Amino acid sequence: MPNSTERRRWLRAQADLARLQTQQAGAEAAEAAPTETHADVPAQAGSPGAAKLVDPASRRTGPPSPVPALDVAHVEPLLLTTVQITTLLGDFVKTRASGFFFRRNDRLFLVTSRHVLFEGETSHLPDAIDIDIHTAAGDLGRSARTRLPLYDNGRGLWRQGRDAGGDIDVAMLEVPRSLLPPTAVLHAFGPEHLLPTLDDAEAGQAVLMVGFPLGFHDTLHHLPVVRHAIIASSFGLRFQGQGCFLTDGRAHRGSSGAPVVMRSSSPGALPWKLLGVHSSRFDMGGRDMTQDESLGLNCAWYADILMTLTE
Repeated sequence: MPNSTERRRWLRAQADLARLQTQQAGAEAAEAAPTETHADVPAQAGSPGAAKLVDPASRRTGPPSPVPALDVAHVEPLLLTTVQITTLLGDFVKTRASGFFFRRNDRLFLVTSRHVLFEGETSHLPDAIDIDIHTAAGDLGRSARTRLPLYDNGRGLWRQGRDAGGDIDVAMLEVPRSLLPPTAVLHAFGPEHLLPTLDDAEAGQAVLMVGFPLGFHDTLHHLPVVRHAIIASSFGLRFQGQGCFLTDGRAHRGSSGAPVVMRSSSPGALPWKLLGVHSSRFDMGGRDMTQDESLGLNCAWYADILMTLTE
């Protein structure tokens, strides 16, 4: 892995070349090419106007993109842990959210918020999800869509947790290796990425959330974006008696299920510690909607639940 300075120089050079090539191609095709707009944002759950699923690959009818292929060696491994989740009911898109990979022994799981997969109060009842998996280490523009069913003969296939404080808004779905592309390119967290003790983090600790806010991401390379936050409650303490802690940072719809991580000093291919799973914004129900701004706080569930769910 090159250092950060070399990577920035390489990326700037590639961006300058891509911009020149794109401008030339755009000038030649401006009159002939049709205009199409597409908003990649979460659809409202259960909405009758939810868009029908369209495979992005079916849109690629023109000449190859002039943008140079981006090699996986020039991308932070953290960005390859997280994928966008598209929830489906039949062939119709319901919502989009975030999820990340977690492995234990030889088994691979996709982790997200439980309400992404099932939410009875809002009648959000998808029957499958789609994720895009990179298929070429030398070209992150290449990916394959993988569909994971959520039910088998009416039985939910995901795992979710519950403790003395109630339901835990975390769910995980096992990903059979047979469903992955043979050349799948991804990184997964594991038990070694969990904190050995909750004393290793504290209030005010800088953390990152890796996800797809409002569905926004690098659509060319199929990569998420990173948002900065800090731990906003006593880490290790169950906030208001529930198995979660608070973060202070900007979050949007589509970020549910994002991993909350902090940098680790331990060497390795993925030098990060997994602290929690981002769930939702945390607000006061009684605030004056015209005079008081949103608190800007978020709920994240402690990641140690993943060890229970993978037993």
